[in-house]
Amino acid sequence: MYDCIIIGSGPAGLSAAVYGKRAGMNILVIEKQPVSGGQILNTYEVDNYLGLPGISGWDMGETFRAHAEKLEAPFVEEEVKSVADSGSVKVVKTDKNEYETKTVILATGAHHALLGVPGEEELTGMGVSYCATCDGAFFRNRVACVVGGGDVAVEDAIFLAKGCSKVYLIHRRDELRAAKSLQDALLALPNVEVLWSHVPVEIKGEDAVKQFVIKDVKTGDIKELDTDAVFIAVGIHPDTDLFKDIVKMDPGGYILADETCVTSAPGIYAAGDCRKKQLRQVITAVADGANAATSAFNYISV
Repeated sequence: MYDCIIIGSGPAGLSAAVYGKRAGMNILVIEKQPVSGGQILNTYEVDNYLGLPGISGWDMGETFRAHAEKLEAPFVEEEVKSVADSGSVKVVKTDKNEYETKTVILATGAHHALLGVPGEEELTGMGVSYCATCDGAFFRNRVACVVGGGDVAVEDAIFLAKGCSKVYLIHRRDELRAAKSLQDALLALPNVEVLWSHVPVEIKGEDAVKQFVIKDVKTGDIKELDTDAVFIAVGIHPDTDLFKDIVKMDPGGYILADETCVTSAPGIYAAGDCRKKQLRQVITAVADGANAATSAFNYISV
């Protein structure tokens, strides 16, 4: 019987492991991947985490994991198949084992919807990004493209326009889905050009993005945009399907929990990108992990 099982070892899960061990809890971290770090492993450089400017995503993931291992946090490489809530006891079943625990921290993260075009995977972290607030500063006074038509895409384009010399917004339809106020703000910017009714075809470059190939869906014409970055904002999907019958979620699948990370199910907590919140970045994930572990400790201490 564990005091707490942490599912996922991105920044939120690793932070929860550190705080859980420091609180003296008997914990277990379950991670389906052979390495820890979550989405930051795909980030070439992280420049907005306090005290560690310029660290690579890979190094950050290894550093976080090493901290947890120094405290002797135990890890298993297994894939969780189900979580059953029986009140005071939770049962976590994986592809290899079954575990009993008093509390569970869901730190399963989220994944960005992909374009699925040639060059996207190869150039991720080298100009291809899914987070404008994370990586936009690297392209100051340069050219950037944003793909999407919702609130996030338009917000990203507005944000990038403050530092980039030119921003292209590529959208497959002839009207945006974003809020009218955001559209008005975007279209008023002199260095933003919206390319309506275009879809991505290919991202070109060797060690960095050089061109973005797009197609006009109405005419079939191909354009090659010279650009330094492609920011993809076509949707984010939280990895929470396994828990939809256990905790309350919003329509997008994000787990409803406040800053204490307490969910609708007593003894179950949500931390990191799977939780509904304003900002999904490393620093907020780490904070969630600390809060979730503290809430779990308080729960079993009653």
